[in-house]
Order: sequence, then structure tokens, then C-alpha cells
Amino acid sequence: MTKMNILEAPFVKEMMEVTANMYRLGWDERNGGNVSYLLEEEEVANYLDLTNVKRVIPIPFDGEKLAGKIFIVTGSGEYFKNVINHPERTLGIIRISQEGNSVELLWGYSEGGIPTSELPSHLMSHMARLEVDPENRVIMHCHTTHLLAMTFTHPLNERDFTRTLWQMCTECLVVFPEGVGIIPWIVPGTTKIGEATSNKMKETRVVIWPHHGVYGAGKDIDETFGLIETAEKAAQVFTYVRAQGEILQTITDEQLAALGKGFNVEPHEGYLEV
Repeated sequence: MTKMNILEAPFVKEMMEVTANMYRLGWDERNGGNVSYLLEEEEVANYLDLTNVKRVIPIPFDGEKLAGKIFIVTGSGEYFKNVINHPERTLGIIRISQEGNSVELLWGYSEGGIPTSELPSHLMSHMARLEVDPENRVIMHCHTTHLLAMTFTHPLNERDFTRTLWQMCTECLVVFPEGVGIIPWIVPGTTKIGEATSNKMKETRVVIWPHHGVYGAGKDIDETFGLIETAEKAAQVFTYVRAQGEILQTITDEQLAALGKGFNVEPHEGYLEV
């Protein structure tokens, strides 16, 4: 059967578009940030011969729980600004080997590239989110400017940090009622940071890496991008509010509780004083 052009695949186009937007917004300078997207074997088979493995790439992680799963992943060292014009070089479609200690390259990384150095963190977070919600397919990491800035000026307490974001924009509690997770500063690209992130991912879809950036999870590219976008907007408003001076009023806990009831979402237990 004749395969369709992989560059016309919706999942490739989505990766091209979202990385361009993330770069445009200043979230992913240079080669900062990475995205992984769990694909259905059936949809990939329309575009690729799944028996044709281009390369086998070892990974420093035991991914056996994801054996056979197929992902499209941004490449290590690749600039997001280049993805839109060079997807075959900057992106790769990989399948986790049955042993879990390597990935099989099905397409992409055309100039000898490899998956992002944060692949262990992505795979661990995918495993954590799939346990909570089998429909979660996307993990996205970026360096959102205002959330990053907040980690220098705001207490790194999950309850307080979440409440501040909820109070900045009415939509925040509706978009992430479970709040945000925060891990300690850890060297990136390690299994240690992956383990810390994935542990938080069992409870929340937004995890803050202090002085570094944010991890987000969702069912698709739009939901995950929108989740991070909403938290970042709230952090931006917080930045402006702090610059303007004294806070004279904000959304009250009673109003946040009413908001939750109005949109049928349950705020994180104990985060509201009502």
C-alpha cells in the first residue's frame, strides 16, 4: 500500500506549528525546551513502514513499561525556530524497544540527531500521566519567562504558588484546578529530575522547575500548550501587578469556590480557605 507523505501528517504539522509558536513567544530560546507526543500505531502506519528501522539509539533509562509505544520527539540540540522549515532534521519518530533500553528510529533526525536529552523525564512523565489518564499523550517542556521569573520572587510553596496564579486570572482555576507542582532545583537531563517530575505528574499536569522552566501534560498539543499558556499569562499578570505596587483587591476564596462550582471543577483540597 502506498504511504502518504509524512510531512502532511497532522501530528508532524502540529509539532511544526507548536514549536514555532513557542519560539515566537520567547519560551524556547536557542535549543531550550522539548516536546514529546504519543502516537497511535495505526495513524503512523498510514505514513511509514513500521518495519523499516533507520537506526537504534540507546537511551539512559529503563523504558520497558512503554515498550512498543511510538512517539514524535524534538531532537537534542535543535533550535525550535528551525523546526518549521526542517522537520525531518529536528524531529524524530521513535519506538521504544521491547527491552526498553533503546529507541528505534522510524523517521527523522536526518543528520544523525538523537532525541532530546530530557527524554528520560518525558518518558517517566508519560508513564505517570497514563496511569492517571490514559488519554494523556503530550509532554511539553519550555522556559516560560514569567513563570521562571516568579521562582525567584515568590515562595516555592505549591499551595501559595497555585493560589497566586488562581487569583491573577479567573480562568486559571478552571484550567488547572489541581494546581501546580514544584520540584527542587535539580541538574537537567538526569533521571533524578525525571523521577521528581513524574512523581508530581501523578497529581498535577503543571510542574515548575525553579529557575529553569515548566513541564506540562495534556491529551493533545492544543490542550497542553493552552495549559502552559494560561499559567504563564497568570504569571505575567503577577509580574505587572508587583511592578505597579500594592495589591488593593483580588479574587477571593469565596469567589474561587463559586467559580469551581460554576464550571464543575474541584479545586485542590485545602487550597481555598472557605
